[in-house]
Amino acid sequence: MRKYKFSVLIERDEDGYLVATVPSLKSCYTQAKTMEELIPRIKEVIELCLQEEEPTPMVFEEVQQIEVAL
Repeated sequence: MRKYKFSVLIERDEDGYLVATVPSLKSCYTQAKTMEELIPRIKEVIELCLQEEEPTPMVFEEVQQIEVAL
């Protein structure tokens, strides 16, 4: 059995939901109201995504918030 380790980006949307995204897997994301609900959900989604694709190797560097005015 192969083991994987992923960086997961967790943000809160305007409705108060936590949204988890896995940058190294395309379209790998889920949402929940609490962290206790979110972690098992993202683990399940990661397992499903790994059945369909190989992860893109990535190393976490940092997170920045960038503001853009239009």
